[in-house]
Amino acid sequence: MRTVLELAVRSLLNRRATALLTVLSIACAVVLLLGVERLRHESRESFTSTLSGTDLIVGARSSPVHLLLYSVFHVGNATNNLSWESYRAIAQRPEVAWTIPLSLGDTHGGFRVLGTGPEFFEHFRFGTGRALELRSGQALSGPRDAVLGAEVAAKLRYRLGERIVVAHGAGDVSFSLHRQHPFVVAGILRHTGTPVDRTVLVRLDGMDAMHQPPAARSDVDPLDAALAARRGAAPPSTAPRAHHHETRHAAAPGPQASTDGHSAHGAITAFLVGLKSRPAVLSMQRQINEYRAEPLTAILPAATLPELWEIVGAVEKALFGVSVLVTAVGLTGMLVALLTSLNERRREMAVLRSVGARPTHVFALIVGEAAVLTLTGVAIGIALLYAGLAIGQPWLEARMGLFVPIGWPSMREAGLAALVAVAGIIIGLLPGYRMYRQSLADGMTIRV
Repeated sequence: MRTVLELAVRSLLNRRATALLTVLSIACAVVLLLGVERLRHESRESFTSTLSGTDLIVGARSSPVHLLLYSVFHVGNATNNLSWESYRAIAQRPEVAWTIPLSLGDTHGGFRVLGTGPEFFEHFRFGTGRALELRSGQALSGPRDAVLGAEVAAKLRYRLGERIVVAHGAGDVSFSLHRQHPFVVAGILRHTGTPVDRTVLVRLDGMDAMHQPPAARSDVDPLDAALAARRGAAPPSTAPRAHHHETRHAAAPGPQASTDGHSAHGAITAFLVGLKSRPAVLSMQRQINEYRAEPLTAILPAATLPELWEIVGAVEKALFGVSVLVTAVGLTGMLVALLTSLNERRREMAVLRSVGARPTHVFALIVGEAAVLTLTGVAIGIALLYAGLAIGQPWLEARMGLFVPIGWPSMREAGLAALVAVAGIIIGLLPGYRMYRQSLADGMTIRV
């Protein structure tokens, strides 16, 4: 067997140009096949690890997938808000251990701005129950503070103490800049691999004050005026009539009192719920869905994620199908190269037969060449994949928020690579059989 493989390698070296092109085509096919599989797996893991430890997500009446998309993944916008009274009524139920209010609707530099409270840093979990960690600075301690996700800080190159202005709008387009209420960067979070990396976190009372009508007198701080109004005190000055944007947002964000990062009244986009007892999840979900004060929707994140993946899974399957077809094309190219070389090698095989090689040796030689080509292509493909991951990992993390670890191939990846190798060897059986059938006399009397 060793002699056959050595002979196969020497034979391929004599046809190195064709062999090299065949190996490269197989390697590229393997890179695409395993690369799509790795990205599919990591994107699925990223989806499922975005939120952990949360029993329910509650928002205004909408579809479960829509609620999950805008509240957790910050994709799309809520069709309606829910009142602060409903939030407090549910949060104060004896079954509830903690809640995290969320208020969305503004952006900064193309990134979502999330209004929340200290509960977010205390109870939000991702991955395998990991808590948020600050890379520098501190959490939200004042109404003007802002905490940046890792990707926001990296892309916009912000440092602690810098002022940022929030805008009402979507994407990179800004409408109605809130210049009267700039925030100050108080902290920067460590990378999480979740949408938090692409989020600017502010306090609810700060967001509420930002949406208040500007003060009539330029020497009065609009934040002080808004907080004074929330406490029931007389405002420092008479504010002019708000334009349509502030009027629409006047009832946006908030909870409790200004001392804990919440405003006294208003509305929020959604909130996360953690229960004291997991068995009570379904009962609490039914009660919220039947809430009479206003139409609400409560979803179980673990049950809704598979529904979301079914939507994304169609694209995943299409990409995987394309990679399989490319792999099949690469292996077919090897088959064509072997078949087209048979006529040219008839005298070579005849010489081998004349010096004592049996038909089985000739058959093994052709199959051995196919095996060497396939295994070399698979090995080079895996090496190119890992080199590409090492180079492209920062780009994937910064541009797509997808962290692809460099580790040993998974069982599925190893199975796909082995399947390609076996398929290549099986493909080599056809030219091997054709050469096996050729007689010694046919090889010595080549027709021109």
